[in-house]
Amino acid sequence: MAKTNFQYEKRQKELEKKKKAEEKARRKLEAKNNPKPADGSEGDEPEADDSDADAADDATDAPAQPE
Repeated sequence: MAKTNFQYEKRQKELEKKKKAEEKARRKLEAKNNPKPADGSEGDEPEADDSDADAADDATDAPAQPE
């Protein structure tokens, strides 16, 4: 009976882990460069347009405050 090549299996596992780590790093970098809304929804929603208009009205009524 043939012996199992454990070194080959270990190397394949290491390569898979490295590939997954690189993919995760790439996704993390993309997310950093292209931030999405915090609620996880994608695209523009009508609610977002209404809240922007309200924020603009509030900004004109109140003086600017330093952060």
